[in-house]
Amino acid sequence: MPPSRTARWLPAAAAVAVAAWGANQFTALATVYRARTDWSALSLAAMFSVYLVGLVPGLLLGGPAADRYGRRRTVRGALGLSAAASVVLALPDEPSVYAARLATGFAAGLVFLAGTAWLRELSGPAVPPERAARRAMYATGTGFAAGALASGVLAEWLPGPTVLPALAHALGCLLVLRATRGLPETKPEARAGARAAGGPESAPGRGTPPHRTAAVRHPRFRYVVLPASPAVLGAATVAYVVLPPLVADRVPGYAPLFSGLVAALTLATGVVAQPFAARLDDADSARATLTAMATVIAGLLLGAVAAARDSVGLVVAAAVVLGTGYGLTLGAGLHEVERLTRHAPDPRASGPTSASLYQSTTSSGFLTPLLLAGTAGHASYPALLAGMAAVGLLCLAVTAAHSRRHLPAGEHPEPPTREDASVQSVASTPPRSRPPWAE
Repeated sequence: MPPSRTARWLPAAAAVAVAAWGANQFTALATVYRARTDWSALSLAAMFSVYLVGLVPGLLLGGPAADRYGRRRTVRGALGLSAAASVVLALPDEPSVYAARLATGFAAGLVFLAGTAWLRELSGPAVPPERAARRAMYATGTGFAAGALASGVLAEWLPGPTVLPALAHALGCLLVLRATRGLPETKPEARAGARAAGGPESAPGRGTPPHRTAAVRHPRFRYVVLPASPAVLGAATVAYVVLPPLVADRVPGYAPLFSGLVAALTLATGVVAQPFAARLDDADSARATLTAMATVIAGLLLGAVAAARDSVGLVVAAAVVLGTGYGLTLGAGLHEVERLTRHAPDPRASGPTSASLYQSTTSSGFLTPLLLAGTAGHASYPALLAGMAAVGLLCLAVTAAHSRRHLPAGEHPEPPTREDASVQSVASTPPRSRPPWAE
């Protein structure tokens, strides 16, 4: 039976959440692999980071695929791929894990873009854009946290710790596929018809349309947004991938559960922190970005102390600070990108948008555990984390030097369309220093 009109966005939100669940279930499973296999720390870090190789193409192709094949078909196809990837993840060998992580990343990227568009459009015109964006943000954050927590709980207390969590996610995907079966397609057909008929939208010589990637070509993107972008997921992965194994000996018998709890705490803190980025946002400076970067640096230093003292309590505290930094950097970057996007994307274009390209740059943070594992033989983790903080200070100095430069003065962009609101974004209205919902 199709869901009622008032609640039909809920299955789409569930699709986004279950894709995020699959993306983050490896966090707790890595702890099990570390205890039950002879796989090296470097191999486990590479398994985690290979997700990025699939995620970036998914993010770049998710919007165009949703426009060409429809939101419904793209999301449901990606969920089927995510379920299959989790079945492969349940196989106990390294090539299977690598392949599963790669496929999971690609499926997640597709759902994060197409699913968010579907959710927003299913919410209906009566729902303010900022509320629809919050729904997508909460769905994504809930899925990320649930993936780590559910995998940790299942691996801790039920048999088959490397099998059952993966199969549980596959089952979740199948349930969501069933729930979305009755949802309508929301892809605008008018534009497609106009293009096919050679109508006004495809007629040449009607002015120069704005480029979909205009924001990333702006000098402010290079000097303000880009230096902070690796810190978004770099902060999160340090909190729940790097730090928990360093104190695993302090929680004997509960390492998977502890890893899942730290991941859930980090991501939940990030979701709570994102609205504060909107409060800090200032069109005349990079105040929000600078505050966010300073928070990440403080979290890295606290993480270095936690590693040096082998302290469970300090790891939890560092996770809270780094989670806050994750949410603030993401929110601040999205507001900057939105402000630099002077107009809605050209409906004739089929390439990636500035928002999806920004998401791709933030995804570079997934390489952090791999870089740290690869250099751990040359320096201790406290020293490496302190070194990351020093690099963060250099990036902070670059952003501070350009904080009030290259301002897009006098530009008032229209509200972004489906891709230009990130799956984790709370920025969906024309930029202002304090959006109405943040007040």
